[in-house]
This record gives sequence, structure tokens and C-alpha cells, in this order.
Amino acid sequence: MATHKKSILNKFFVIAGVMTLLLFAIVFRVVDLQYINGDKYKQLSSDLTVKQDTIYANKGNVYAADGNLLATSMSKFTIRMDVMAPTYKVFENNVSALAQELSSLFGRSKSYYETRLRKARKTRNRYLLIAKNVGYNDYLKVKKFPIFKLGVYRGGFIAEQRTVRAHPIGKIAERTIGYDDSRGEVGIEGAFADFLEGTNGLRWKQKIAKGQWKPISDVNEKEPINGHDVITTIDVNMQDITHHALLKQLEYFEADHGCAVVMETATGEIKAISNLGKTKDGKYYEKRNYALWESHEPGSTFKLPSLMAALEDKVIDTSTIVDTEKGKIYIHNRKVEDSRRGGFGVISAARVFELSSNVGIVKLMRKHYDHQPEKFTDRLEEYGFTKPIGFKIIGEGKPYIPTPKNKKRWNKISLEWMSWGYGLSVTPMQTLMLYNAVANNGVMVKPKFVKELRRGNVVEKTFETEIVNPKIASDETLRKVKKVMENVVVKGTADNIYSPRFSMAGKTGTAKKFIPRVKNEKGEYEGGYYSNEKYVASFAGFFPVDKPKYSCIVVIHEPLKKKGYYGATVAAPVFRDIAQKIYATSPKDEIIKDDGLTLTVIDDQYQQFEKIQSKEYSRVPNVKGMIGMDAVTLLENMGLKVKLTGVGKVKYQSIKKGQKVIKGSTIILRLS
Repeated sequence: MATHKKSILNKFFVIAGVMTLLLFAIVFRVVDLQYINGDKYKQLSSDLTVKQDTIYANKGNVYAADGNLLATSMSKFTIRMDVMAPTYKVFENNVSALAQELSSLFGRSKSYYETRLRKARKTRNRYLLIAKNVGYNDYLKVKKFPIFKLGVYRGGFIAEQRTVRAHPIGKIAERTIGYDDSRGEVGIEGAFADFLEGTNGLRWKQKIAKGQWKPISDVNEKEPINGHDVITTIDVNMQDITHHALLKQLEYFEADHGCAVVMETATGEIKAISNLGKTKDGKYYEKRNYALWESHEPGSTFKLPSLMAALEDKVIDTSTIVDTEKGKIYIHNRKVEDSRRGGFGVISAARVFELSSNVGIVKLMRKHYDHQPEKFTDRLEEYGFTKPIGFKIIGEGKPYIPTPKNKKRWNKISLEWMSWGYGLSVTPMQTLMLYNAVANNGVMVKPKFVKELRRGNVVEKTFETEIVNPKIASDETLRKVKKVMENVVVKGTADNIYSPRFSMAGKTGTAKKFIPRVKNEKGEYEGGYYSNEKYVASFAGFFPVDKPKYSCIVVIHEPLKKKGYYGATVAAPVFRDIAQKIYATSPKDEIIKDDGLTLTVIDDQYQQFEKIQSKEYSRVPNVKGMIGMDAVTLLENMGLKVKLTGVGKVKYQSIKKGQKVIKGSTIILRLS
């Protein structure tokens, strides 16, 4: 009996001891939770039930000068479905109707969607992908579809939103408008990323039932500050004209790449800029910003600074006579030759420029600057060729201008080769800046892409016209070079683009491409010479001549030689098309001087064209006798692709009158 009692007491003491230990453990844990690690556990609890949510700021828009959107932020949605959320009855009664609605909106067959939905239900898929990149309007439609309209928990509708950057005018000017994302900071968007980005806001949210979060209170919010809007100088109409004029020529000549830029003379505003490169399948897109980035040997467009320097230094006049001999000379065993076999004979300096005689310009520059080449290179510095222009847009190319001060870069033929655009390299924008200065009565202005920065309707910063050089040459020199540039179009190398209806001035350029010396796969050196197959064709100028409103440059690399490679053949027609269409779509009092004449013939032709345009054609009309550009407009509006040769009125059309119109087919017009 005593033994049994002792056993019971022992068990009691053990239990009491265990209970005491548990009590101490509980007390210690309470002290730990409340005092020792209290702050830590409070924070952990808060993290699980309360979170700080970001309110993303709206990125600013990029606008054209006329208010058209060039870049904006848009919401895109990925639509998914928790197929197990609807009840069996709801799913079976509505799956066919849902499949029909999805088919109508997204294009696949009804059976495709119904099969997918049923298979997902069978495999208990709670995250079935329905569609990606759905726009906001379509998102609203999908929300109202059968089953989906029941919401997240009863209908299984899941929508994941993301913001993407969109270009409403498509791929046109894409490299200049640019972007700021994982690919880098490119173009205007990249240059003004800080202004466009804005500042994100904050909001505290608390977790409630079913994993949902709701704002705690408004006092905890920090409102986002939306980004600035950037107002560019781009004119959408001119941009469209420039893009399609360049694209048409690149496609016809099967060129590697090219660029075209239109600049407002007085302000330096870039109204249009197109940069197109060829893909492997022969299509063209905005590959690089060639106008800013690509520094290259310009060829004969560089004869303008050569002639200007000589006129300004008064070592020659436009009437100075030079013997081009037989169109070929040798300087230190290096050949200089003219494009015309046999040369141009004895001609004036003005005709040297107008006919683009390489021999003529080299002989003039050699005679007057060979003993003082630094005088010529100093002029090039005044003309803005020795350093980059300095754009905010990143990626501007660096010019290469040899000078006598740098012995490593200068040799015994440097002067002569520079005078006709070889042995140096400049960007198309630098060349355009000089030509624009000539058009602007000698005032050199910096090209600009942005007019203003705005937040809402409030202008926060205005970019004024920046003068680089207030006077690049005397009025006398400017008057003379303007005249010879006009004559290039009237009776020189670019007479093929002459039009009696509006005046243009400029200079053609044709340069052989230098093939760099590199190692091939076998370790052997290749290149190191000027190609006889690859050329750069260019044209730079302004219009109209009397009161220049716009300057323009066109540069096309590696046109197919058998189709043509001269600047007059390849680049000048693009300039003409741009100038002509800008002229046609701009107020006439801004483009051309009103001479007070009433041109009844032109009025009659216009009325006739309007009458023709008002008709609807299912068959090809007879366009013989029509003005070329009128015929082009008519046929392109019918869906035909038009290829032109010559100028004037149509004398031949490849698709005969009366044949059925097949949209997308090509018709060739030969003009008189």
C-alpha cells in the first residue's frame, strides 16, 4: 500500500514539474514576444497583412508640331481564365456561347476555343491563357462575355494589365521618336526620358478576405506626378511625304539604306526625317538613325564649301576660267577624273560647280590653297564640319576632317581630295546645316527636334532657335553660290528634276564607297580600296529659291549599279518629290511669290483633274496626256503601284486602258 502511494506521488511530482516547465516556457515566450523581439514580430505581422503599393505615374506623350500623337502609353491586357471557378452548371450552359464570342473577337474557330476550354476544365487548369496584347476596348468587351461577366470568383475571369509604349503613326520616324526601355535610350524618348518618366506615387493597402487588398485610407497616399509631354518639330504630313518618297526610291534601286531630312530654313526645326535600312528579305524599316549617326565621304555635295571658301577668300570668282583638260588628271600618281568622258573643256568656275567637274574644282583649289591648306581647313571649321553638332539625342557620328596641324592625318593629296568630298567624313545633318545656312542668308542655325516641354497645358520649357554662326559668308558670296546651285537644277547635273512651276536649288553628289581593310575568316586581309560597284548617291538643297522655306538632304547608299548610281538619278528625284508634294500641300503664299498672274491653263488642268478624280474606276483609265504627278495620284488612289521615268506628261502606260484594276499591281508610266 505504501509502495503504491509513493508511486502515485512520484507521478504527481513529474506532472507538476512538467507543468511548471511549460509555465516558465509560456512566460518566457510571452516576454520574448512582447519585449525582447516584439518589434520584429509586429513588423512581420504587418508585412503579411499590410503592404505599400506603387501608383505608377503616366509617362508623358510625344507630340508632333501639329498636335498629332507620335508616342503614348497604352494599356494592354493578357486575358486568362480559372476554368474551375464556374460551377458545373454555369460552365456547361455557357461554354458554347463563350467560345462563339471569343471566336468572333479573336478570329479562331468556335470549335478551337470550346475544345480548349473543355480540356482545361478536365485537367483542372486554373490559369488558362485566352489572349495576349488585348487593347482596352476589347478588354471591356471580353469582360461582358458569357461566364466572364460573373467576375473573378464565379466566372474565373483573370486580366493582367501592363503599360506599353505605342506609336500611333506606326514605324514612320521610329528611330527619331525613339524609345526608353530594356533596349536602351534611343531618339527623342531616350534623350528626354527624365522629362517623360514622371514620379510614381505610393498607397498603403491591407489584406482582406479571399486574398484581396484594399486601401487603408487616403491620408496614406502619395499621388503620382505624371511626366512631361514633349512637343517635337515633326510635321506628320511632311514626315509621311518624306518617308514614302525615300522608300519608293530605295525599293526601286534595291539600295542598302538611306536617309532624307527636311529642315525649316529660318528656325532649324526638323520637319521630317526618314532613315530606312534593308532587311534580309528586302524590306525596309528604321534600322539606324543614319542622318545623325553615319559619318561618310560625301562626294560632290562637298564642293559647296570648297567653292564658298574660294569665293569668300576672293581667290576666284564664278567667272574664273579653268581648263578641265580631257576630264582626267593625275596628282602624285592618283587619278582625278570627271564623269563625262573627254571632260568639259575650258569652263568657268560656276560651270565647274553646275556640271560637277572633279578636275575643275581640284585644279582651282590646288592652285590657290596648296601653299596654304590651313586657310581652307579653317573655313571648314567655320562651316561646322570639324566637330559634332551636339544633339541631345545620343549616337551622333563624329566627323573626320584632316588638317595640316595633324601630320599623321595630312598628306600631299589631302587638300585636293577634300575639295571634291573624299578623304574626309561628315554626317548628313552637318551637310544639311551648311546648305540651310546658305538658304538662310548666311545664318547657321542648329537643327532641332523639340520645340517645348509641357505638363498638361502649361509650357515648362521652350527650345529657342540656336544660332551656331551668325554669318558664314558675305552677301556677295551667298548670292553667287545660290545662283550656281539654282543652275544645277536648271541646266546642270540635276536638270532632270527641273520644274517650271516651282524653283529648287542644290547640288548632286556621287561617291565611291571605301571598303575598309579587314581580316577574313582565313586570316587574310581584304579591302582597303574604293569600290567600283558600291556608291553613295546624294542631293542637298533648298526650295523655293527666292525665299527659301525648307532645306533638304537625301543620301542613298549602295543602289544597284545597273539601275543607276549617280546623285542626279538616285537621290535628286526624291528631293524633287518631297519638294513638289510639300509645295502642293502648303499655303502658296508661304512657298512661292505671287506674281499676280492668272494662269487659266493650270486652272483648267486642275478642274479637269478634279473631275477625273471624282470618278470611281474598276478598270484602268487612259492617263496619256495627263501631268505625271496627277496620273500618279489617280492611279495610286485606285490601289496601283506606280513607277515613273522622265518628267512632264504621260506618253506611255504599261497597263492598257480598259484592263481590270488589280490592286497592288505595278503600272509603269513614261513621261515626255
